[in-house]
Amino acid sequence: MEASPLTQQSRPRSFQPKIDSLYEQLLGNYEHEEPDFSDRFWTEFFLLKPDKASLQRRLDKLGVDDLLHIQGQTQLLFRQAVTSLRSGNGTLVEFALDTLTVFLGVVLAKRYTNPSSEIITVLAGLDEVDVVFLDFANAIENVVRSGGSAEICRKGIEVAITLTAGAYQTSLVSYFTHRDLFPCLMKYIQETVSPARVLEPFLLLGLLANYNKFEFRNPYRLKLEDFVNEAAIQKIIRGLGAICSQSRDQYAAVQDDIGEGWTWSSTLKYIGLGVLAPSRSSTPTRNAEETKDQFAELPDSDASILLAAYDFINANKLFCYNFVSRAGESKFESPFSAFLSLTSYILNHAYRSPRATLYGLLNLTVLRILIEDQNACTKIFDPNFAISVRFCRQRQPFLPSSPKPRPAAAAILDIALDAINHNLRRRLDIPLYTACINILHRLLSYLVMTRTRLPYHWPLLWQTLLSLLRFLTSYASSLTQEPDLPALIDAFLATLSLAVCRGDFFLPDTAVYDDLFYKLVENAHLLPRFKTAFKHLARPASSATPTATPSPNIASSPLALADMLIAIAGHFEVMMEEEKGKGKTLSPKDVMGVVRRG
Repeated sequence: MEASPLTQQSRPRSFQPKIDSLYEQLLGNYEHEEPDFSDRFWTEFFLLKPDKASLQRRLDKLGVDDLLHIQGQTQLLFRQAVTSLRSGNGTLVEFALDTLTVFLGVVLAKRYTNPSSEIITVLAGLDEVDVVFLDFANAIENVVRSGGSAEICRKGIEVAITLTAGAYQTSLVSYFTHRDLFPCLMKYIQETVSPARVLEPFLLLGLLANYNKFEFRNPYRLKLEDFVNEAAIQKIIRGLGAICSQSRDQYAAVQDDIGEGWTWSSTLKYIGLGVLAPSRSSTPTRNAEETKDQFAELPDSDASILLAAYDFINANKLFCYNFVSRAGESKFESPFSAFLSLTSYILNHAYRSPRATLYGLLNLTVLRILIEDQNACTKIFDPNFAISVRFCRQRQPFLPSSPKPRPAAAAILDIALDAINHNLRRRLDIPLYTACINILHRLLSYLVMTRTRLPYHWPLLWQTLLSLLRFLTSYASSLTQEPDLPALIDAFLATLSLAVCRGDFFLPDTAVYDDLFYKLVENAHLLPRFKTAFKHLARPASSATPTATPSPNIASSPLALADMLIAIAGHFEVMMEEEKGKGKTLSPKDVMGVVRRG
């Protein structure tokens, strides 16, 4: 019997996936030979399902010098991926998009000495960049507009976001301004069923609208300004509200702050019979360090939609009004309520990380824009348009509970006061506090201008403002070197003076107004110290005398406003001295009587 010509091969210890071997070939370092990748290689490469973890692992091992050394291979990969996007074959398109997401995400995250030129060299080559990237932009636009399935369209948007975010400081993003993505992104938004799917296209619009917006007339920003498709606007607002709710719930997942409702267990514990209460299943508790670390990581990446929301609100008046006025759906809060709720949680924890602080400042800027928009502001103060907002109650002091819906203006006042009370630190975040005080000033200015008497827990506002006065006076020596401090001092004095001088225009009754003067007299000893500590930061005083009553706005001289507050407090102190001269020891009730007479 003849021996078989077939020989048995030894069994390998482990099998390597075919796609992984192709990655190894593609990203290998060919020192002494020119790599040759046939059409068959690329057909196999994009017909096999990508192993994202393997590709990312191999790319992570390569430094910037390594990528520049194998630039021929990386350029070829990028071009072949773009060719696959234009093929119209659903499998090729989807796998090419998956490959590009990983490839661009890793390559653009590297630290380059000259980012613009080196990234162009790695992806396309300096000579071919125009041809390759115009082709890429056209291919992405075609995929998003007519990709065949919602998932492929979403992946196309994800690739565009990866390039835009990663190459933001280079000229590569400008190719998306030459190939307008706005129509296909709005088409995708209108066709989406899930509100959460609005995140990617809306985020991409926000990134593109911000690109070099101070250097040229950004076409995406111009389109945001002129956009009047109310159906698309409503879908975006609904998606924005859903994402705000999800981001807020992540804070609650770290520390649940919803009070327990009435139960038999709580009732038995209240009357001292807790032993009889049925046992509850124990839930795992986190230690303080774990809770601190988890809060520091929030808000998550989905909160980036707030940047796009800022751009749309800043550019489009119709979007402003619809955002504020859209009502909630059954069992769901309104988008504006969700936005205010998330803002409350972010500002409550703003001190935990610079990222959280920046998101807090962004949301305060959005609120300021809404307050300064006439139509939106009218809705915010409309007593017939009341909303319920879930405020953060994870750290004391807690805001007073408000079981009934209220005008949105009351909720915004609560958010600003809560932010002031929960971020007091020796190293005060001056921009954050300036933004909060400016919000308060604009709200009070509108109330004064319209003579609107807003139902609110006003004593909390007086207490917060005077606590801030006490804090600024106590830590003046460590704050005076802050470059942004004059803006905070100006806004603070203008807000307190406005409340003192014009409180009768918007407060519901004289008792609340008397309480403001009582607290001012109580802290009268701080006012001269405050003026002495910060007078070198103020603009030159106006010709107004200390007893005059200048217009209490930010444009007024801070020294004149401080003198006015000192004169008002001094007026009541003289009256109290007269009472003491009659042999009386003044109780708090007697002081309040002096305030009422004064």
